[in-house]
Amino acid sequence: MAYDALLLISFGGPEGPDDVLPFLENVLRGRNVPRERMLEVAEHYYHFGGKSPINDQCRELIEALTEEVSLPVYWGNRNWHPMLSDTVKKMKDDGVTHALALATSAFGSYSGCRQYREDIAASGADFPVEKLPPYWNNSGFIEAMTERVVDALAKLPGAEVVYTAHSIPVSMAATAPYENQLREAAGKVNAALGLGAPNFAYQSRSGPPSQPWLDPDIGDYIRATSAKKLIVVPLGFLSDHMEVMYDLDLEAAEIAKEHGIEFVRAGTAGTHPLFVKGLAALIENVVANGFTSCRADCCQPASRRP
Repeated sequence: MAYDALLLISFGGPEGPDDVLPFLENVLRGRNVPRERMLEVAEHYYHFGGKSPINDQCRELIEALTEEVSLPVYWGNRNWHPMLSDTVKKMKDDGVTHALALATSAFGSYSGCRQYREDIAASGADFPVEKLPPYWNNSGFIEAMTERVVDALAKLPGAEVVYTAHSIPVSMAATAPYENQLREAAGKVNAALGLGAPNFAYQSRSGPPSQPWLDPDIGDYIRATSAKKLIVVPLGFLSDHMEVMYDLDLEAAEIAKEHGIEFVRAGTAGTHPLFVKGLAALIENVVANGFTSCRADCCQPASRRP
């Protein structure tokens, strides 16, 4: 059956101060997270007027993709409006019979891949919705990130380059290709620039101290480096999420300043023309030839301690 729609699925984010707590309650539902921690995270959003940039970035990506692909583009979120279930209802009303789904996450992990498949299954869709596998090695993504690093090096020549991604629990990483994909993608960018083996750190961990998460943390990396110039590349994020703006642009930059390190944060792929064209080519190829889905047992959730 031919595809007749493209569905962009994303995390979602608040669009004003009144949205922040309900949004975070959606994100944390079913998790044993103290309310004090939720209120602490809420302050990150309030620092930026209570608005996450992610929804606007989805709108910009949809606008760019609409000009490049042959399918109508819909958009639904996991945690905030437009909610995925509402979007699926609209798609049905519009007569969609077979949709291709693209998540705003290029790498394979539970929250970045498998959970979106679970979201689709729980959305109430009574027509097939097939999610594309992670596209971390898409040539357009690699080329766009290469240009982002080039731009950053132009601002801070000779700087050490370190790549970052959202940390995840070690038990989750053990069932996913996340770490390998991140390092291979960083290696491809460095190879294009002649930079040698990539440096890598993680950021934005949110679990209890008793649960091991991927490290080193970017803050610890900055404190330990002997470099006097540092470029941080948020490779694991497609766009400037709150974790990029708060955890890197504010916290990491402040740590660098305290240690006398010049600091530049490289851009994300966003709507870079090379990235958009790479995604469009991927989508059109799938429309014409189909694709191989992820393994059924891939990217399991983190194991819970008793």
